[in-house]
Amino acid sequence: MASESGESNMDREMILADFQACTGIDNIAEAITLLELNNWDLVAAINGVIPQENGILQSNFSSESSQASMFGPPSQLEAADAATAAAAAAAAAGGAAPPPSSSSSSSSPPSSSASAFCPFNSSRHIVERQLRMLNFKVEYRQRTVDLVLEEGSTVGEIKKILETELGVPVSKMQLKGWKSGDVSDSTVMRSLHLPKNNSLYVLTPDIAPTASTSKNSALEDSLNQNFLLVISHSEAQRDYSLNFPGSRTIQEVKRNISDLTNIPVRHQQWEGWPASATDDSMTLAVSGISYPCHHLSVCRRSSTANTQEPTEECADVHMISDSEGDDFEDASEFGVDDSEMFGMGSSTCRKTPMMPENSENEADALLHFTAEFSSRYGETHPMFFIGSLEAASQEAFYGKARDRKLLAIYLHNDDSVLSNVFCSQMMCADSIVSYLSQNFITWAWDVTKEANKARLLTMCTRHFGSVVTQTIRTYKTDQFPLLLVVMGKRTSNEVLNVIQGNTTVDELMMRLMGAMEIFTAQQQEDIKDEDEREAREMVKREQDEAYQLSLEADRKKREAQEREEAEQVRLEQMRKEEEDEKEAIRLSLEKTLPPEPVDESGEQISKLRIRTPSGEFLERRFLGSCRLQVLFDFVASKGFPFDEFKLLTTFPRRNITQLEPGSTLLEAKLFPQETLFLEAKE
Repeated sequence: MASESGESNMDREMILADFQACTGIDNIAEAITLLELNNWDLVAAINGVIPQENGILQSNFSSESSQASMFGPPSQLEAADAATAAAAAAAAAGGAAPPPSSSSSSSSPPSSSASAFCPFNSSRHIVERQLRMLNFKVEYRQRTVDLVLEEGSTVGEIKKILETELGVPVSKMQLKGWKSGDVSDSTVMRSLHLPKNNSLYVLTPDIAPTASTSKNSALEDSLNQNFLLVISHSEAQRDYSLNFPGSRTIQEVKRNISDLTNIPVRHQQWEGWPASATDDSMTLAVSGISYPCHHLSVCRRSSTANTQEPTEECADVHMISDSEGDDFEDASEFGVDDSEMFGMGSSTCRKTPMMPENSENEADALLHFTAEFSSRYGETHPMFFIGSLEAASQEAFYGKARDRKLLAIYLHNDDSVLSNVFCSQMMCADSIVSYLSQNFITWAWDVTKEANKARLLTMCTRHFGSVVTQTIRTYKTDQFPLLLVVMGKRTSNEVLNVIQGNTTVDELMMRLMGAMEIFTAQQQEDIKDEDEREAREMVKREQDEAYQLSLEADRKKREAQEREEAEQVRLEQMRKEEEDEKEAIRLSLEKTLPPEPVDESGEQISKLRIRTPSGEFLERRFLGSCRLQVLFDFVASKGFPFDEFKLLTTFPRRNITQLEPGSTLLEAKLFPQETLFLEAKE
């Protein structure tokens, strides 16, 4: 594992050397930042900062990049034979070897070195490419102008656009904020190697601001404004870009710089404060510094013999410093550690811990952390998730793809000298707070106590694996605080970035935005997959619903058919029962009929001929003395019941069924013979 890590570091050193040689960027920190934004992809990083005239580098250079790094520009060598060796190596690899340099002096322009030695200038690596578009956010007093220009544009073209937008003459306009310092109007932005997004500001020292409000109102506005202090530490050769509200005092600024530079306030020597800043207790709003940006420089005051007695020094420790910036005496002069002086040691005056030790409930610990953070640094800070790390991961990673966010894990350590500045200047910056609130779930933990740190490592091992845990272990106390950016994936969670405390607001924002770009690309894929899955599930649901509706329709149809069949069976049964009943009645009536008389009997006999509705005729002889009921029973015995049919004479037409059934045939004048017909009753 150690050998692999060593090889990886060597590879990155070689990539860094090649990148600096090809781009001419001397600032190592800037070069590393650009490489990290491109995941140490050398070709992509070079394409991002060096616009090719005819194209960009091909991405399939991986097989030759390792060889090129072996004979790259000997910008770091001090002997001419090293350059000769590099040229020989290039010739052995089949490329055009650059001529050996006659001088290894670092004073030669890096751009020419890159042009002469960079192995990526071969024409076989060139393809067609368009100019990049650069975004600029320009601030002037209370206004902000957003511009988009090609990298081939000049600084003067930006000023002409701003002259139209702001109404400020170009001759009275100073455009500030360039990383390379002041530039001329004829400078082409391509030569500045700018990132895609840039922030600038306009200064107009010759134009007095318009007094649009009263003095008290202007002061109130100044107190609410943010001042950008660009502070140059001459000894470390480093610039700090810090945002401070107008309500912050000069004394507080000097204390924060003491945390960054390890120069006690009383030993700080400043340049750049206006003459009106005569008292360290003055706020920045009334100190007379330039808005929105003011440049200062600080260094350690040359050590001279103190004329004060030790007792006097002790008396000055807690006094407000004089106009030269004295705040505290050097704690080391009294045998006191600097960390104790700033409330981070083990002294009795130590501040309340951010998180109680061995807290049983993580939510209670986070509530205490949030309250203490607010009491120290103000109410403007990221909204910390109150709950366990597992709950924060669930909230960030396991919702719908459109609702997922990145997880930012802030690890605080009061024993680090950087904690105060990082919290007050980075975590409480309005831009950082807004960006974290919109795009991140922010979870915090305090690792000052060993018990809390061990608990955090256990949680990280459970949720992110041992690699993340080991990474946290490798960071020393003075490298804290840390901000881990974690992205959830289908199979495991991935730590995209670990941001240390020694950074600036711009660098922090850049790294957060870089992580957000990676997350957004992954989120779009997840949204696409989720939409496709939901579409498939929707189709399946619709098919299932259609199938269920079909089954229901078939069931209802089957039930209706069964009911119809049952009804038919019932009706058939009723009809059959009725027919059986009628047949039984007919047979009983047939049995009760008197016998048909014969003609030789000598009695009066009536011959009746009855036509049925079907046209058939029924004939029978009856005694004249028979009652009509016997006639009715005879007709009923033939299937024509009395209650359904009526018996009529032909002429004259008479309804016999309306006569008294007890009457005789003679009385009904149906003698000696008569033709009748049956007709169904209505």
